[in-house]
Amino acid sequence: MQIDITHRPGNSAAKVSLESGESITAEGGAMIAMSGHVQVETTTHKKDSGSILGALKRLVTGESLFLNHFTPNGGPGEVFFGTALSGDMMQYDLNGPGIMVQGGSYVASAPSVDMDIQWQGLGKTFFSGESMFLIRLSGQGPVIFNSFGAIYPIEVNGDYIVDTGHIVAFEETLNYEITKAGGSWLSSILGGEGLVCKFRGQGTVWCQSHNAGSFGAALGPMLKARG
Repeated sequence: MQIDITHRPGNSAAKVSLESGESITAEGGAMIAMSGHVQVETTTHKKDSGSILGALKRLVTGESLFLNHFTPNGGPGEVFFGTALSGDMMQYDLNGPGIMVQGGSYVASAPSVDMDIQWQGLGKTFFSGESMFLIRLSGQGPVIFNSFGAIYPIEVNGDYIVDTGHIVAFEETLNYEITKAGGSWLSSILGGEGLVCKFRGQGTVWCQSHNAGSFGAALGPMLKARG
């Protein structure tokens, strides 16, 4: 499997080249184009398996109910993947600790990568006004995830604070807690920052340059209602 990401960082697309019989699993609706001899199998979880419970767990993160598995037959083939919002994509090769990905950022992964949904608890609401569930990816193999705007890593060694709306993914070696941005709740609200995520430990956080929630709030008043 070879993954090439083009047109970065504003309008990224991922080209995945596969050998005959090799597969890649992707979020429903992520495919842009593919070779004519690539076959598609749709399940609610991993290839050749799945359950309604697994599909419902994915649904609460904001992801699609179904996963598509692309496999070329009779020779090598390729599949192109894209994203709903303009932005970047990146490849991460799992080979050790897993990573936690926000809902909506997962694009595709090798069949050897395991996917699960983790409940963060009422005391650990990860994204203010969004989901309290994260996608946990573990195992071995490449993963593709996307961002709204450019994506860039922050290496954490100790404490680091990141705005919740700008987090794409992070290594599970990190601990985190949600807290106010300022010295008080009033200053946090008036300052426009609201809730932030305080990471502790050692690992990588991947951030996006744009905040989808803020973008939607700014765009909403400009949209005209249909007559």
